[in-house]
Amino acid sequence: MEIRENEVYTLKEAQELLKVSPSTSMRLIKKGIIKAAKVGKQYRILGKELIRIVSPELEDK
Repeated sequence: MEIRENEVYTLKEAQELLKVSPSTSMRLIKKGIIKAAKVGKQYRILGKELIRIVSPELEDK
């Protein structure tokens, strides 16, 4: 599955893309390693943020 920069992903989709468990994804969000927006009771994560996590060398300086 390809990560699209301007796409908005659910927490479950992000977990599948990053291949991490639900507890790991929540820990990354709580520590601020992954920036996520809470919409109601659910989190949403921008594709740009997922790309930053998996490819930090591509991050804009």
